[in-house]
Formats: sequence, structure tokens, C-alpha cells
Amino acid sequence: MSKAARELAMSRFRLIQPYLEQKRSLQLVASDAKICFRTAQRWVSQYRKLGLVALVRKSREDRGARRVVSAKIKAAIEGLALERPPLPIRSICRQVRQFAQATGELPPRYGTVYDLVREIPSGLLALAQHGSKAYSEGFDLVHRREAPRSNAIWQADHAQLSILLLREDGQTARPWLTIVIDDYSRAIAGYYLGFDPPSSMRTALALRQGIWRKGHSHWHICGIPEVLYTDNGSDFTSKHIEQVAVDLKIRLVFSTPGKPQGRGRIERFFRTVNEMFLCELDGYIRRKRYKPSLSLEQFEDLFRTFLLETYHRRTSAKGRAAPSERWEEGGFLPRMPESLERLDLLLMQEVRARKVRRDGIHFQGLRYLSLTLAAYVGEDVTIRFDPRDMGEIRVFYKDRFLCPAVSAELAGETIPLRDIIRVRSQRRRELSSILHDRQQVVDALLQLKRGTAPKEIHAKAAVAPVSEVRIKRYRNE
Repeated sequence: MSKAARELAMSRFRLIQPYLEQKRSLQLVASDAKICFRTAQRWVSQYRKLGLVALVRKSREDRGARRVVSAKIKAAIEGLALERPPLPIRSICRQVRQFAQATGELPPRYGTVYDLVREIPSGLLALAQHGSKAYSEGFDLVHRREAPRSNAIWQADHAQLSILLLREDGQTARPWLTIVIDDYSRAIAGYYLGFDPPSSMRTALALRQGIWRKGHSHWHICGIPEVLYTDNGSDFTSKHIEQVAVDLKIRLVFSTPGKPQGRGRIERFFRTVNEMFLCELDGYIRRKRYKPSLSLEQFEDLFRTFLLETYHRRTSAKGRAAPSERWEEGGFLPRMPESLERLDLLLMQEVRARKVRRDGIHFQGLRYLSLTLAAYVGEDVTIRFDPRDMGEIRVFYKDRFLCPAVSAELAGETIPLRDIIRVRSQRRRELSSILHDRQQVVDALLQLKRGTAPKEIHAKAAVAPVSEVRIKRYRNE
């Protein structure tokens, strides 16, 4: 019962209460209450059968229905109103009047037709006039995933930002932003910014940044999430991302195709970027009077400042804690990978079969050098790199991390000549020692062929332990 109906029922109960509880005469009770005796009898009978709900005034079953319009005319009006494309109400009124004259019904007034069309449920109108997709977007019941804690669910998505930036060739272009957001705290774990369109590599690099420690006092979000929630784009469903998820023990969950309601957190972040950040910069496409003047590097510096100093430290409109504070709730310990090298093996862009030359590794017109590479001159290695930072690459040998290699042109770091001479001499001594050991073994075998006693051979072959480094052997040997 509504509040008004309950108050009415209680007032009627108080009128007949002396008869029910104090055994007074019902006629005297009805007379004192100034109600009809038959009404008092009916209330008592209904109360004893059904309780308090029986004392509520009953409404007409046809209340709200238009009794001047027959069910046939009403059905005709609703049927014409649900046509696709929608008809004007005046056209509906004319056609219904013709139908009423043909069937002998009373023609409805224009106001009656107008009210009946307006009473049609909006969901029914959306389904009839705009199709099932529009209906599902506006009226379907949605299940929203709610993360119980930080790092339980991360969302990832791409968006082309509404701003024009200057490219290196002088042309303008809109950048793409890849975001990895923590569903519980709304904190940004990682991002990737560039002109290239969405790809699995962009997603992998954003994940790498999100998982590893940032080294910034205002950006401490890190760890491996339990669930990665994305759409069904080819970059998210690729084998690369699937292998990364399996190795890091991340469960991939994809949203229903065509239904983005479950990704509200990340969609809201993109809208916040437009409303609070992009609209104040030159090149914003909705304010064309400001010409583009920012490069990608300048824009990324501004975006990083906005992210760490404004977004992560701003409380929500509903009074929730700032994203950085909410992420730390509970004092949990995030699950981290074994090492950064293992994470690089999974996430960074890979180039196979690069040969180590005498002056280092040549890649993209640059030369990368490390002292560790002195022992691997002539060997094939795998390199992995971050396109955002080409000053350093990571070198892997037989799927094991070997060393980082630095480009002096980009990183501004050079290796002193004395260090190169020292490592070169040390490597030559190691190889000479190995060669000496192998020669002793060969001499022992030759003496065996000449008939030397086995005891003497074993004594001569008792040399230093064999090193793990192996030298090449050729077919003519």
C-alpha cells in the first residue's frame, strides 16, 4: 500500500476499533463516527476476512482508460503510431476517422488520438521505429561488472583524440590514445600515445607500463590484474595478447559485441579528457580558431601532467576518494612479474635474428653497443624495444635476457675506449684458455692412437673444468 492508502485504512480501522476491541454496539459506533451502519458492517466483515488491506478504497479497474474510445479504435491508433517511419499525429487521426466510419464506430477527437499516441511506452516505440539495436541500447537490462578491489579488473581501450598535432613532416594528424584503467579505483595504470592506429603491440606496451613500477611519487599503480576486460577488436583478440595473458595468468573477458555499456569506466575517462584537458589546448577540433601548434612529445608531457597532478588527485562528484587514494585502499600487495626482463620478453616489440657485429647491433639505422656483446660477436640474437624509447634495446640470446644495449646517438651515453679494450682482452684470454684445454684433449686422443697407456692419457687429460662457452666447429674438422 502507498502511504496515503495506509493512512486511509488506519483511519477507518480507528472508527470501528471500539466495536472490535471494546465490544461496543456497532450501531452506536457507526452513529458516533457519523457513517452508515451498512458501511460499518461491511468494513468489519472485510477486516475480519482480509485484514487492514480490506479497508483501502478500491479503485476502478478501468481507471485511466478512455471509455469514449472502443478497443478496436484504440488498437488502430496504436498500430498506426508504431509504423516505420513514424506518421504525423494528424495523419493518424484522419486514417482512424476513416476506419471508424467504415466500421460504424464513433470517430475519435484529435486530442484523444494525441493522448493515446503519447501514452504508448517509449520502449515499444523505440523497438518499432528504430529497431532492436536502439531498443537494447536504451531499454535492455545491463549487467555491469563491479570490481571488489584494486587490480581485480582492468579495462583497456583505444580512442582517437579530438585534437590535431604536428607531425615531424609538418602535416597535422589526430593521435590515438590507448588506456589501461583499474575498474575499482578509476586510476590509470598505463597508456600509449601515438599516431599509429590501434594494434596488439600498442596494447602490449600500455600493459607493460601498467604492470611495472613507474618510479613516480604520484603514480604508484602497478601489478598484474586478475581480469582484463576489453571489447572484441582484433588487437585484443590477437594471439599475442592471448599468449601474454596465459603466461601472466590474466583472465581475458570480452564484452558483448555492439554493447559498450559494460565499459563505462573507460568511456567516462575519454570524455573527461575531452572536457577537462583537450578543450584548453591549441588544435582542439571543436575550436578551429586555434591552429595546431603542439608536437606529439609536447602533448604527451602535458597529458602526463594532467593525468598525475589533476585526474589522479581529483575526488569524484559523488564524494569518492581520488583514484590514487582509492587504489591504495586495504594496503594490498600487488602481484608482480619475476623481473622486468621477463615482462619485456612478453610485451615489447620483437625483431628476430639480428647478428651481433664487431661494432654492436645495427637496427633502424642506429648502432647499439654493450660490453656484454663482446662474447657474442657473430651470433644471432633477438632484440625487443619500446617504440617510444629507441635509445635502448634489450637483447635476448636463446630466449634468455642477455643485456640492454644503448645507442650513443639517442641515449647520449658512450662506452670509454679503455672499457672496450679491457673487455676485448678479457674475452681473448677466455678463448685462449678454452683453446688450450681443447688442445690438451686432442693431444691425449692422438697419443691413444699411437699406443700410449690409458693411465698416462687420463693423467694428461686431467685439465681444468670445461667452460660452458662453446666454439664453433666446421665440416672439414
